[in-house]
Amino acid sequence: MSEAKKKKGSSVERVLQIVEVLASSQRPMSVSDLSETLEVPVPSMYRLLDQLQGLGFIQLDLPGKVTCGKRTYKLAMNLLQNSDFKNERLAILNELSAKIGETVGIAILQDLDVVYVDRVMSDWPLQIFLPSGTHVPVWASASGKLLLAQLSDDKCERIIEKMSIHALTTHTQTDKKQLMQTIVKTRETKVGIDNEEFIPGMVACSVMIPNGEQQAFATLFTHGPTVRKSMDELLSYLPLMQEAASELSVIFNQNYE
Repeated sequence: MSEAKKKKGSSVERVLQIVEVLASSQRPMSVSDLSETLEVPVPSMYRLLDQLQGLGFIQLDLPGKVTCGKRTYKLAMNLLQNSDFKNERLAILNELSAKIGETVGIAILQDLDVVYVDRVMSDWPLQIFLPSGTHVPVWASASGKLLLAQLSDDKCERIIEKMSIHALTTHTQTDKKQLMQTIVKTRETKVGIDNEEFIPGMVACSVMIPNGEQQAFATLFTHGPTVRKSMDELLSYLPLMQEAASELSVIFNQNYE
């Protein structure tokens, strides 16, 4: 592995390496996989994982594999909010919002909710107030469907099958087969759409923020009231959004100085 694998030090260093490996993994890892990756004996790995689970930094899924816990996700959110690069992200969002004339923002997936990380509101008197930190149902949002579309069909179907889906508006897709078809189409178009499915009178669209060779984890979205923008009008801004998403990708992937 990298230098993190070869270095062997204190228990503190090892638990940080565990969280680091899990955070960069595209799927849950078995205890034996972690043990082999970090060259830590299996009994020692079980002891370290037990401590991390008790603290909320890792959790076990039903098959017993290890994933990041809620406390790790909270730490990641805090880092995004307090990052030295936050002002650079906001500068890009401000410029995009001025060009589009509507609210724009960045969203990520946390558990089965979409969370707004950054948000820049438009200057119009009529606003839809959804501040940073807002949790939005994954099945009824443009970003949620686009983030689900990053998963394989099998995994996405398993998640949707277990989700409790309810109508938020008269346009909300509550039929799980129909929702899956929408997600497959979203994967093809690479554009997430919310046509009044989350809030009556609000339309939204989203694009992925590239993440180099790694799987993308964040979207760039815009939304606005239908009295001001139609769905087609929002979609006409996709080239501007994709350009801004590429600029944000550079910010997400640069190193601290």
